[in-house]
Amino acid sequence: MRPVLLGVKDQFWIGLALFMFLALPPVARFMESVMVLHMHMQMPMLVIAGILMAPLMRQKLARFFEKWNANGWPGTLLFIIVIGYWLLPRAMDDALTNTGVQLFKFISLPFLAGVSLRVSWSKLNNVSQNIVLAFFVLVFLAMGWIYLFADEQLCNNYLLIEQLQVGWGFILTAVGIGIYLLYVAFVDPSQYE
Repeated sequence: MRPVLLGVKDQFWIGLALFMFLALPPVARFMESVMVLHMHMQMPMLVIAGILMAPLMRQKLARFFEKWNANGWPGTLLFIIVIGYWLLPRAMDDALTNTGVQLFKFISLPFLAGVSLRVSWSKLNNVSQNIVLAFFVLVFLAMGWIYLFADEQLCNNYLLIEQLQVGWGFILTAVGIGIYLLYVAFVDPSQYE
């Protein structure tokens, strides 16, 4: 049986549906009520929504993306900057208390980070992709260390135990990406085809 591949429009509608679901006030309030859901579920799912919407946007805005992101690095750097901003505890706090910052979260993560990543990733060679992943291993290890070993509460809207959960989430994510990088470095997939 052949796998069913989704078309560009199907991916867009699934991404838009995911985005709209995450933007529903009860869903947003629930996911933002627990720090680990906010950081490690809602934010990545917003990026995934953008990743799903990207092919149709790339098709409709092909000239813009080719001119702006010819080699993939501008989009990758935009992705890194947006994700870096949302890793800050202050940004998470502001998203809960300031409607403008929350609106920026719902725009920046799917449309600046997710779309940029999808449009850029295939243009990077394997070495560049692995460098970006290794960078995030280091960033996530550092963020995990900061959240775990901070002497005081970093986010005013969450409990200290939730801060520890987010720290361990960063550490486990870094370990997972690190295992993937080791796999890529030492295993030749052509031997198993």
